[in-house]
Amino acid sequence: MADGGRRGRRAFIGSFTAAGGPGVVGATVDADSGALTVLSSVDGVPDPSYLALAADGTTLYAVSETAEGAVAAYRVHGDKPELAGPPVRVGGAGPTYLSLFAGHLLTADYGSGTVTAVPVRADGTLADCPSGQLRHTGSGPHERRQQGPHAHQIQPDPSGRWAVSVDLGTDSVRVCTLDDGHPVLHREIALRPGSGPRHLAFHPDGTHAYVLNELTPTVTVCRWDAESGSLKPLTETPVLPGAPDGDAAYPSGIVTSPDGRFVWTATRGEDVLSVLAVEDEGLRLVGTVPCGGHWPRALTEAGGNLYVANERSGDVTWFAVDPATGVPRRGGSIEVTAASCVVFD
Repeated sequence: MADGGRRGRRAFIGSFTAAGGPGVVGATVDADSGALTVLSSVDGVPDPSYLALAADGTTLYAVSETAEGAVAAYRVHGDKPELAGPPVRVGGAGPTYLSLFAGHLLTADYGSGTVTAVPVRADGTLADCPSGQLRHTGSGPHERRQQGPHAHQIQPDPSGRWAVSVDLGTDSVRVCTLDDGHPVLHREIALRPGSGPRHLAFHPDGTHAYVLNELTPTVTVCRWDAESGSLKPLTETPVLPGAPDGDAAYPSGIVTSPDGRFVWTATRGEDVLSVLAVEDEGLRLVGTVPCGGHWPRALTEAGGNLYVANERSGDVTWFAVDPATGVPRRGGSIEVTAASCVVFD
């Protein structure tokens, strides 16, 4: 943001065009209430389901979550994002997440179980092809969902030294580096068999990480050592007071509060947000609140508010957070068909 504060802040919303979504949506953020107002949309890329913004706020990146798998860059100087070159094929199927790391755009390719690196040029545009790819291997005990690897998330750790990928199919987290543009495995950490890890969020102090599991509605609390690039599972905490049988809960997103006192998760099958209090090296479930729609796919914290992309009800809902209890209170929503994520500049 040009002024370093909340005034003038923008939001960008991804969606599934195959389900009628508008593509990438630009919106303004009210400085006082956190309310969103839609400005524009652009649909030049199929299924831009996940987004990431460059640190200087001038370039937005999107996956194309299709069988072919691609990424795209947008210029965001004005009210409407504009494509900055053609989409780049990643050579992996169904990319679900992307992040910037060491001058590259990294994608987690769910369908092929790969992590792909695409170089980012000095002007923020993308190179014509990937520079390297890491293929995950392994499987898990869930007969339908874990027949092979399914990389679901890739992000830098708080130190910026490591890229951490979460794989639902292999019940593991991988710590990686880049070697001449090629993702290289540094260490793989096994989690409980059948847990189905989906997303990971770091504590602001960089000493712990919280892994949200999709096949069982829990969070695995881990100690993180940035010096050695190692992750140690400690405890596992339910995100629901009572879970449905089997894998029907479908947890989706996880974020930590900026002060490190709370962790919030979203669960699609139950249409709820969960509040967890951080206590020593564990978590305590405080309670749950309705997510404001149906099928909360992604959860974001910004400016003291939580924003939920409710995919099947087609809206983005925002919540003010009680700073003492961490409990969200619904503020309002906007319509965005097949909404899948929200990011902020």
